[in-house]
Amino acid sequence: MYGFIKALLRCYFRIAYNLKFEGRENIPTDTTVIYTPNHRSNADPPLVGSFLKGHISFMAKEELFKNKIFAWLIRSLGAFPVSRGKGDMKVIDTSIERLENDSLMIFPEGGRSKDGKVQKGHTGAALIAARSGKCIVPVGVVYGDKLRFRTKVTIKYGQPIDPAEYVESREEPNPRQLVKLKNRYMADIKELVEGGQPALEAAEQPKIEQKEENADE
Repeated sequence: MYGFIKALLRCYFRIAYNLKFEGRENIPTDTTVIYTPNHRSNADPPLVGSFLKGHISFMAKEELFKNKIFAWLIRSLGAFPVSRGKGDMKVIDTSIERLENDSLMIFPEGGRSKDGKVQKGHTGAALIAARSGKCIVPVGVVYGDKLRFRTKVTIKYGQPIDPAEYVESREEPNPRQLVKLKNRYMADIKELVEGGQPALEAAEQPKIEQKEENADE
């Protein structure tokens, strides 16, 4: 069922939009990963997910599961519910479990951007990456003001980010190190979407090069 629905979605999106892909060679092929796209429309999860290889899981707000038919559909596509704004830690464990067999798609902005610019991100993806040890692949979904029929849409995949370069402990990740990891993937997403400078200088420095640690020695 999953493969059939993905194939239908790919056909639909190729007809509906003028699609282009960049950086596919950056996607690891020997392991599951965490994809972190920017978020502009409700079409983003199926648009991004249907063109990724393998089985993709993603979080969806719990309100979407109230309708049984729609809940069945999105569960068939790999969705699982999350309670936004309630400190739902169970979703972290669920995400890590999913990563054993599926890649995971997380929208780190937490909501849709109204102006097309990349918004401030959250550390949820960083925490899941740190505890699972899985790489993060930043994704940029780029198009004009609105999605219309035959809109040119470019999906860009950035270089994978190894959480071990930023976070020392998988069992008890340091919050400051998680922020540095978050800053790195958000800066990469912004570069993919808006262009400009590469990842923030502070975010580029892995944990073993942190100045405060060197100063303590």
